[in-house]
Amino acid sequence: MIVHAHDFFTLLGKIDLHSFAFVRAWRDPSLNQVIAAGAASMVVIGAIALVLLITWLKKWRYLWDEWLTSLDHKKIGIMYIVLAFVMLSRALIEAVLMRTQQAMAVNTPGIVSPDHFAELFSTHGSIMIFFVAMPLLTGLINFVMPQQIGARDVSFPLLNSVSLWLTGAGAGLMMASLVIGKFSTGGWSGYPPFTELTYNAGVGPDYWIWAVTLSSLGSTLTGLNFAVTIYKKRAPGMHLMRLPLFCWTALCTSILMIFAMPPLTVATAMLALDRYLGFHFFTNGMGGNMMNYANLFWLFGHPEVYILILPAFGVYSEVVSAFSSKRLYGYTSLVLATMAIAVLSFTVWLHHFFTMGQNADINGFFGIATMTIGIPTGVKIYDWIWTMFRGEVRFTVPMLYSIAFMMTFVLGGMSGILLAMPPADYLVHNTLFLVAHFHNMLIPGMLYGMIAGYTYWFPKAFGFRLHEGWGKAAFVCWVVGFYLAFMPLYALGLAGVARRTHELFDPAFRPWLIVAEVGGLILLTGLALLFVQLYVSIRDRENNRVPVGDPWDGRGLEWANAAPAPEYNFALIPQVHSRDTFAWRKEHDCAYDPPDEYRDIEMPRNSMSGVIIGVCGGLAGFGLVWHIWWLAALPVLGVIATVIARSFARDVHYTIPAAKVAAEHGEWLRLIRETRPVDRFQETSPANRGLAARVP
Repeated sequence: MIVHAHDFFTLLGKIDLHSFAFVRAWRDPSLNQVIAAGAASMVVIGAIALVLLITWLKKWRYLWDEWLTSLDHKKIGIMYIVLAFVMLSRALIEAVLMRTQQAMAVNTPGIVSPDHFAELFSTHGSIMIFFVAMPLLTGLINFVMPQQIGARDVSFPLLNSVSLWLTGAGAGLMMASLVIGKFSTGGWSGYPPFTELTYNAGVGPDYWIWAVTLSSLGSTLTGLNFAVTIYKKRAPGMHLMRLPLFCWTALCTSILMIFAMPPLTVATAMLALDRYLGFHFFTNGMGGNMMNYANLFWLFGHPEVYILILPAFGVYSEVVSAFSSKRLYGYTSLVLATMAIAVLSFTVWLHHFFTMGQNADINGFFGIATMTIGIPTGVKIYDWIWTMFRGEVRFTVPMLYSIAFMMTFVLGGMSGILLAMPPADYLVHNTLFLVAHFHNMLIPGMLYGMIAGYTYWFPKAFGFRLHEGWGKAAFVCWVVGFYLAFMPLYALGLAGVARRTHELFDPAFRPWLIVAEVGGLILLTGLALLFVQLYVSIRDRENNRVPVGDPWDGRGLEWANAAPAPEYNFALIPQVHSRDTFAWRKEHDCAYDPPDEYRDIEMPRNSMSGVIIGVCGGLAGFGLVWHIWWLAALPVLGVIATVIARSFARDVHYTIPAAKVAAEHGEWLRLIRETRPVDRFQETSPANRGLAARVP
């Protein structure tokens, strides 16, 4: 039997040789195509190198048993953060490429084509929101929150794994679009009718639809999981007004996920129906109305801003309190401000399209609501300042990010108040002023907070501190790079430069664009220094070990166990007596008292169900992108079969004997007795073994 090439490609739907970036570069060796093929090569070579490295180290079994199939919330959180840093690397490289293109393309075409430039800003925005920011905050909450509330795990450990792998599947589609096919040119918001089949018949919008859909499904499930965990898994005595601020922000974020993600999923599903089955939800004719899409998308989109920022607010609350050696000032006002932000975030979505034809009364209402949401944010800034006031402030890396955030975020907030006024918004809407504003909110707000949290809780995850010197070098790059990259955009936006512009024609803009490009390169250097910091810290880990588990004189329960924490978190679920439980225990000399008795502990067994569901979701998405219908259908059957098979599983837990728990806990207590406490100003030195000296 002879199989012809035509028959082979029929099985592969719309895929042909021209779909591959390497083939396109071979046939058209222009600089634009070479850059695209180079990016594809990085993905392919990186994947092959990773597979070969794991094979050479003989770590496949270890990875499968200890990480990929693990239901331990701490390991799932770490995997989320690893995914986020991988995707951040791509997104930052694309950002630098965009700035390079604009700096060079003044009365000249530059280095990439208009369509390639549109792909760059579409992938950059989509990755930063859905595959950097969301995994970072989800990973951090996953790792920290159950320990802070005195729980052994989240309420639904298997659902946690499913959420991770659905997000990973979406990220996989984003990476696949570099190698085969092209990504959407419709921006991170995917506005129709530009993304409808009539105007964009390629596979790019389909890549965007299914990558975002997989991510949003994972985030919705995560929100449900976290909310139930905080409501139902708190330790005895930890009522809501004793929750750490980070848990309050995690709770409000979870509620926002539950209610804000479904509109996005509905919008992408309706857009898919338009593209695949000829529906007319958002088309220009046949009864379609793209404004329905705009409302659905931004009904998700503005709460999403606070989904991103609230966990960072929680991190700053923990960091400022710890490194000021003080109880958090204004706890109740911070809780109320957090809840106010969460509620108000659903009342301001229309300010994203003031220019789309609503009447002045509607615009005025949403403008006032937008200004109002700045009030609770201001309350938080003042509370953090008062927490530092007369405290013993230590300028560690997390504290430096927190202070830089407060200064820079206020500037971004002021530009947001300007944009909340509809007449002013009309002047600068869709200009680089808007780009500067939202980066001014998200980089100092979310990204600084996530890096601060990563640095702050890293010793709890791995048992050793990150290198302080390299961390401060990275901090300088992140701050200096941000100001150079985005402050010029305010000036360019006021001068009328539209966002997403491939080529400019006024030479007066070039100096501003060059400064912005230099800033982008410095930001990329900051990311590289974070990787250098990680390498140096792993290399020198014996000098920076903190096995006792309290390197920063922490106040919450997450510091009340060893570093790294045992799989069950606590030998005995703690009894909570005050807001800062661990600080209270240290003050009353009972932080390290052994329990009266040890008990058997039941923990969830590893499961491959999450991996299978995520992989099947990714394959189904790829099949739908390329119209490979058998590849779209079979994985869906695989998901159904996996869910049914899991429902018949009965041996889903294992028991850790009390004797083993007692032995491990006893060894930790012995280590504490043998460790010399250090004061706060020695916490970045090798003398810090994770036991803070008690200050009267």
